[in-house]
Amino acid sequence: MELKIGELAKRSGCQVETIRFYEKEGLLPPAIRSQGNYRLYGESHAERLLFIRHCRSLDMTLHEIRQLLLFKDAPQETCTEVNQILDKHIDHVAHRIHELTELQKQLMQLRSLCHNSNAGKDCGILHNLATTEGMPIKKLGSHGEGCH
Repeated sequence: MELKIGELAKRSGCQVETIRFYEKEGLLPPAIRSQGNYRLYGESHAERLLFIRHCRSLDMTLHEIRQLLLFKDAPQETCTEVNQILDKHIDHVAHRIHELTELQKQLMQLRSLCHNSNAGKDCGILHNLATTEGMPIKKLGSHGEGCH
């Protein structure tokens, strides 16, 4: 089976740009080229893309996926390190859940500052957002937008 990149994209539900990106990042092996210089992908590419997409749906990073692919490509190895990668990812998800729970609490507190349809100048939410009184100082920069 030989698929052009558009056919692989359609079959896998991935964007063409994403497939090219995964190939550039070394997650997908390079496709062979046709005489007309089209990329041609095989069944192994489709299977590997499915594996990558499944990992991404579990919010795994490209680094984690790359590590898992190394073990997938070496089936004789033990899966001890695979378990360690997953354990570390589980810890990351637990930490992220905690952060999101804290964010939800902060947003609910902020929402509680305005119960009516006041004029913007009297809105407790807008007033709080314009000051540092309700700002969680420790969270500044957690997404790259804080002051450095």
